[in-house]
Amino acid sequence: MIFEYVLKKQKIDPKKDIRMVQNIDFANTSGAFSGGTGDFTVEFEPNATALETQGAGYVVASIGVESGFVPYTTYCAKKSYIKKNPKIIQGFTNAIKKGQQYVNKHTPDEIASVIGGQFPDVSKNDLITIIKRYKDQDTYKENPVFSEDGFTLLQDILKNAGELDDTVPFDKLVDNTFAEKAK
Repeated sequence: MIFEYVLKKQKIDPKKDIRMVQNIDFANTSGAFSGGTGDFTVEFEPNATALETQGAGYVVASIGVESGFVPYTTYCAKKSYIKKNPKIIQGFTNAIKKGQQYVNKHTPDEIASVIGGQFPDVSKNDLITIIKRYKDQDTYKENPVFSEDGFTLLQDILKNAGELDDTVPFDKLVDNTFAEKAK
């Protein structure tokens, strides 16, 4: 949906101007691309960098940069859980903020050394490339507050894709109380 949104922003009609193959399981798109399917592919990391490392393709643009800030990762909990477990919610949110602060204060090499064990199939050099790319794109947030602008953009993208009929008021769905208190 975000890719289609970006295409439309560039005056490209994804239904008329290109032939988009959407029947390949996402886990297999980079393999299909390197095997000859398509002229372009949309990939998450580490697959995008792996295609470059293998000489099978090049990262030519960031959909995240081109779309504007979309709150891609959010954490959800039932109101009843939040009410019953505010210390757990605050502790989790504090941990997210500490991670964000670490990433924003350390070099790609330092971050890669810390997270490398979570990515056993990705070389340290590729991790450094990915982290540097994300830093250069200003992908990493500084705090866990969910912005209303990002929320509005996300809903615009969903509406544009025909997946959302009516928008939801920001304050009905988002509670930044814990994010604003995070240490």
